[in-house]
Amino acid sequence: MLYQSTICAISTSPGIGAIAVIRLSGNEAIQIAGKVFQSPNKEKLLTEQPANTLHFGQIVFKNEVVDEVIVAIFRSPHSFTGEDIVEISCHGSVFIQQEILEILVENGARLALPGEFTQRAFLNGKMDLSQAEAVADVIASSNAAAHKLAINQMRGGFSREINDLRAKMLHFTAMVELELDFAEEEVEFANRSQLRALTEKTESLLRKLKDSFQLGNVIKNGIPVAIVGDTNVGKSTLLNALLNEEKAIVSHIHGTTRDVIEDVVNIHGTAFRFFDTAGIRDTQDHIETLGIERSYSKLTLASVVLLVVDMQNPYPIVKQRIDKIRKRIYGDQKLIIVANKIDSGLHETIQQMEVTEINDNEKLIFIAAKKKQNLEELIEMMIHSVNIDAVNREDVIVTNARHFEILKNAHEAIVRVLNGIDSGITGDFLAQDIRECLHYLAEITGEVGTEEVLGHIFKNFCIGK
Repeated sequence: MLYQSTICAISTSPGIGAIAVIRLSGNEAIQIAGKVFQSPNKEKLLTEQPANTLHFGQIVFKNEVVDEVIVAIFRSPHSFTGEDIVEISCHGSVFIQQEILEILVENGARLALPGEFTQRAFLNGKMDLSQAEAVADVIASSNAAAHKLAINQMRGGFSREINDLRAKMLHFTAMVELELDFAEEEVEFANRSQLRALTEKTESLLRKLKDSFQLGNVIKNGIPVAIVGDTNVGKSTLLNALLNEEKAIVSHIHGTTRDVIEDVVNIHGTAFRFFDTAGIRDTQDHIETLGIERSYSKLTLASVVLLVVDMQNPYPIVKQRIDKIRKRIYGDQKLIIVANKIDSGLHETIQQMEVTEINDNEKLIFIAAKKKQNLEELIEMMIHSVNIDAVNREDVIVTNARHFEILKNAHEAIVRVLNGIDSGITGDFLAQDIRECLHYLAEITGEVGTEEVLGHIFKNFCIGK
């Protein structure tokens, strides 16, 4: 079996570095490392060394020194995978890394598959499946908020919520199913009012977790921000200022941007995914028309819409554009009206904009994109608009698409339980829907699952993790 073999891999980033770490895990990890490790006095045996210790020496193969190394020993079950683990810290030469890896394979190890170390940690009960998935999210986190959520999930915050729910529901499931054994006596073991109270609480929590995915997805992949407006109002200048590089072409010629320009940037620990769209205007140019259609399609995907208006234009023109875009804002989308070119704008337009009516899901800010005036205030406004500041380390927010799909199914099942209690259906039908909900929750933590699901999850991990 693959699971019984000892695996090895380079666990640090590919390429040259000061040091690299090569990891072994399995029943023979210490023995295999001991075959090629030599202490300065040539008398120390790794197999006799205690757990959680470091040892300086050399990797020697066929009487030739490959490198000076430090070897760390972790013994089962107190290790990341729950197996014996050896970590070899060597110099970061690509040649040395590959040489040591080949030596370990020649001495009985095999190369690890993607994510196999974390998969073994899951299979050995060191973490549940949602925690294992969080390991990949911690590695991939590109901003402070995503890191916070991934750390919380890896520590078991999400799992605790799910397990608490399951424990309470299992009790009532047992009571309902016990009733089935005494169906002829018409005995009721599960108090329906208590069952309804628990079901309502469960439904509320599942809905909250399911709905949190919208924010979680934004935090994980970056806040999608669409920059829209007429031609020549300064959209590309604003994008360049936010990215701090000349990403988009800036010109006085109308219709310069004819396609959507996308880029992701980390600003103050928050990831933003910007879409600089084609200027919106009436045109006979076929290519520019296609660009404008894409502008509207990207607008629907954004959590935040930056509507850039030019303070050099008369107020009626500015107001007309604001009203037109307002009609395309839906749901939880936030609209930030960016009044640009205030350094050389019409004083009358600026005055009228200052007193213009702003709706509940809107903000208004005056900037000069070319001079980066009030740019920091705009960034803070974008962060506050999706409420990322309110995310605490303890918050349970769903960031995983697999979890979201399962929670949707679990929520539908618990709604059926609620409806069943209200309509007075028999315990066998109630038990069926409760069991279905429990089954879905168990899929999140990996208590039930298939080899296909596990394979899909771990194949996306780094080799060595």
